[in-house]
Amino acid sequence: MPDPQLSLVGAGPGDPELITLKAIRTIGQADVILYDALVNADLLQYASPAAHKQFVGKRYGCHALSQQEINDLIVEMALAHGHVVRLKGGDPFIFGRAVEEMEAAQKAGIPVNVVPGISSALAVPAMQLLPLTCRGVSESLWITTGTTRTGDISADIRLAAQSTATVVILMAMSKLAGIMDIFATNGKEHTPVAIIQNGTMANERIITGTVRDIMLRAEAGGFANPAIIVVGEVVTVRAQLLKILEEPRVRPNVITGNEER
Repeated sequence: MPDPQLSLVGAGPGDPELITLKAIRTIGQADVILYDALVNADLLQYASPAAHKQFVGKRYGCHALSQQEINDLIVEMALAHGHVVRLKGGDPFIFGRAVEEMEAAQKAGIPVNVVPGISSALAVPAMQLLPLTCRGVSESLWITTGTTRTGDISADIRLAAQSTATVVILMAMSKLAGIMDIFATNGKEHTPVAIIQNGTMANERIITGTVRDIMLRAEAGGFANPAIIVVGEVVTVRAQLLKILEEPRVRPNVITGNEER
């Protein structure tokens, strides 16, 4: 008889090496894997050949299944086959709708396990040498979605635009113009902005500008989802770090016992 259980597993930001050992081990134990659009398909190599693998991804304007259908599928597969791994991009609890899936499993009496993942909100800027906090530049951080369930711009962005914090905005390219207008209205038209598309992947791209001109730059460059928007003075720190990496490495002076002191 199947032993039903659900594991919500974070697949990381895209680079298949940016996944935890626990996640790899859990994938290997799965009877069923239901994976999202932003999950790197290379991670499926860690699954058992006998495991059933099914794409259930959702992207802006294109849903393979509704969230309710995914919830129902989790329960159906767990009861029929046993261990279901719900493989989610980034971390399951960062805009991953994991709570809804946990509730569906709980109502069906299915035990749930969570394996945290590396969130794209943190890893993607880091891989581009963009520190989200920096002494003397930014003391705090906002991570927010670009749109709400109704498709409107999140009200939290209006609050974030009034702060001095670094603001990381996910799933927001369709609302980029409106979001930048909010920052400009709050006196931030000259604040630096970076947009990173396909973060941590081989086709990753980055563009930088200011609140005032980033929309034109993004349109000219053909930037679109999946992308992360970073607003804040920390964007300027990236240029400093790039210069450090470009400087020739100087071999330190080494004093041996044969040399004069």
